[in-house]
Amino acid sequence: MVDRLRQMLRESEVDVPAIEAYLDGLDGDARIAEVTGLGRREQRRLYAAAEGHRVLRVSDLVPTSTAPLTEVVFEGCNTLPAFTRFAKVLCRPDSASDPEAAAAGELWGYNRNSNFVETVVGPGFFVAADHGESEVLVDYLRVPPRRPDHWPPIRENHTRLSFFVYNGTQDVLRGVSEHVSIGRASRRGRLMNIWFVLCRAD
Repeated sequence: MVDRLRQMLRESEVDVPAIEAYLDGLDGDARIAEVTGLGRREQRRLYAAAEGHRVLRVSDLVPTSTAPLTEVVFEGCNTLPAFTRFAKVLCRPDSASDPEAAAAGELWGYNRNSNFVETVVGPGFFVAADHGESEVLVDYLRVPPRRPDHWPPIRENHTRLSFFVYNGTQDVLRGVSEHVSIGRASRRGRLMNIWFVLCRAD
């Protein structure tokens, strides 16, 4: 039932194992509908409650069995005042163009939005890597050296309106369930009151 997740996140105590079990029991469309319906309060509570709940590694986002430069799409919803729906698109590097990144297990990615947002603001390219013992860092301070052919052109995050959105930004992702993670943004080392939830679209 849509909105069950919101109800669970409004309880006095957030039961993350119960949330994980609930999300794992849904089909893909229902799971996406649940997580993209979360508001600021629910996302903030989920991020705090998910700390240490589930180890999240880049290989959980894009399995090592996935061929290099093959995209994996995560439907997302953030707590910004506008353009709240988006997708984070990730792939494994190819060792020919960046052997160090491939060896390190990093991921390349960007934020898929409407043509208007991608043109005016930018696609927000990033590099993702394991962070600490159980989290993943989405790092906009770095951009991939290469991309799949059908992705938009790579653009540095200090150009155009990307300067106000992605420049100097890093996100930390925490695992919630097999398909779902929750993140919070920081800029130049300072936490921002911006959260976002992701659900792998498969």
